[in-house]
Amino acid sequence: MKRIITSGKRKRAIARAVLKDGSGNITINKKDYKNLQNLDRLKIEEPLRIAEKIIGEKNFDIAINVRGGGEKSQIDAARIALSKALVENSKSKELEKAFLSYDRTLLVADVRKKETYKPGDSKARRKRQTSYR
Repeated sequence: MKRIITSGKRKRAIARAVLKDGSGNITINKKDYKNLQNLDRLKIEEPLRIAEKIIGEKNFDIAINVRGGGEKSQIDAARIALSKALVENSKSKELEKAFLSYDRTLLVADVRKKETYKPGDSKARRKRQTSYR
């Protein structure tokens, strides 16, 4: 029985995907991905549709656990972990090229994070105006 573990990150969200032999079930935090909101579900389906055209039939289950971050960051992190698992499972350079040409963020994480607040201020960049009168 083959088992592949991959991870994906987006902002503060970290996703771990476990791919194993099965019947094509994909769960995110123990819930079927088809129960997600419409746009989130489509975002998760993108790598699946690309992979289906190249490697064909789905004969594996993927369980994705996501912690931290917001709702959309969790979806993006899960998407990265899912794509990495599909590439590692198929060992296909063609699939990897297809993902990168379609959307580079399928395999390469967006490393931008929220900038931290600075001491003595309530924001990261803009300072309060001062008037010396």
